[in-house]
Amino acid sequence: MKSFIKIFCLLFVFSLAFVSCEVEDFGNPNAPTAEDLLDGASLADLQLLASGVESILRTDMGFHYNTVSMVGREYYDLRGTDPRYTGELLGADGAVLDNNGFLTTRSFSQVYRVARNTNNFVGAISNSLAGLSDAEKNGLVGLAETLKAYSLSLELSRQYQNGIRVDVADANNLGAFLSYEGSLDALEGMLDDAYSKLTAAGESFPVALSSGFAGFDTPATFAQFNRAIAARVNLYQGDTGGVTTALGQSFMDMQGDLKMGVYHVFGSSGNDITNPLVVVPNQDQFMVQMGFINDAAAGDMRVGEKSSLFEPDGVPTTSSIDNLSSDYQLALYTSNTAPVPMIRNEELVLMMAEARLQNGDVDGAVFALNIVREAAGLAPLADGLSADEATDALIYERRYSLFGEGHRWVDMRRWGRLDQIETDRAGDVIHTQFPRPVTEEG
Repeated sequence: MKSFIKIFCLLFVFSLAFVSCEVEDFGNPNAPTAEDLLDGASLADLQLLASGVESILRTDMGFHYNTVSMVGREYYDLRGTDPRYTGELLGADGAVLDNNGFLTTRSFSQVYRVARNTNNFVGAISNSLAGLSDAEKNGLVGLAETLKAYSLSLELSRQYQNGIRVDVADANNLGAFLSYEGSLDALEGMLDDAYSKLTAAGESFPVALSSGFAGFDTPATFAQFNRAIAARVNLYQGDTGGVTTALGQSFMDMQGDLKMGVYHVFGSSGNDITNPLVVVPNQDQFMVQMGFINDAAAGDMRVGEKSSLFEPDGVPTTSSIDNLSSDYQLALYTSNTAPVPMIRNEELVLMMAEARLQNGDVDGAVFALNIVREAAGLAPLADGLSADEATDALIYERRYSLFGEGHRWVDMRRWGRLDQIETDRAGDVIHTQFPRPVTEEG
């Protein structure tokens, strides 16, 4: 990150679009300079920075989801545009990931751009001339720190035992790489501090959030999003008590809409970007690994909601390349402006099921799992399941409910089941983690 974090990039954003700019040494009468924004920012400047953080969060989101989903064998890129997607990424013949290639460096760089911009935002809040109250400052800092922790948590999922840097406030004096456990602890602390600020932030933010935060656009409701992300961090820590507590403060609703949550949003106007995960039906060959189709319970509606038979020219066709093949195309998003979840209620219900199971409450876990199963058109689980049977049921429900949302690979790794992920070619390996970029070594 020595090379990435020193890139000082401010975002000027309208309608969630952004343009990177060079920092000038002289005043600009038409646009604010870095000094304007970091020392004496107006409320309009803070709005630009807040919108910019949201925008940059989604910039390479599609690449993150695609690569971790492919490593976890949820789906493949069979377009043939780059052999690394079917070779290096899938560990073909034992291939390792290049620590100086785009598969490794691209997401890493993007996450620390988010960190840099949230740090700039916090600096601008502290030195603003907008006349913000202490409560309003608390709200904005809590918002920024929550989004930074969310973004860093994604890269930690990729880096795993390599750990990440969390202290990146001073580009010339970066904090050390922490262990995986230390990184999780640091993210938990960041989220807890942000939550404290959000609970002391008054009734509204002085800036507007995008429609992706509809229902979570006040300090009190945004704090529920913060607790949802904290619950995910607690889950990775193995802290079931923390999961239960955080979920109780989140927006989890076992009787509510399972799609309720916080989303990245997109647009098709000239100033915006479209959903990078949308797949053109019967054309773009992002193909579902056939185990997802073959292992599904009869009548599971999630299969049809997330995949479709590949039928170019109306004829069912098998897509094949590099000894990989599939009959089903990815169909997670049907519109180029469809929103992509950061976290949603269905994941929270499944986290509660897992916490209950780990605490020995099998019946309580089954109750939560049955909520998800009912929504998927499946019959409830039988009474009297053993803990092992309930665990297998949990693994199934997470696989189908959270398909393509960046969880399968992480889940199987933390459960010690990477060897149970199906590979379609002899000699392929399931990577345990992405390497730390070569620029960060030494």
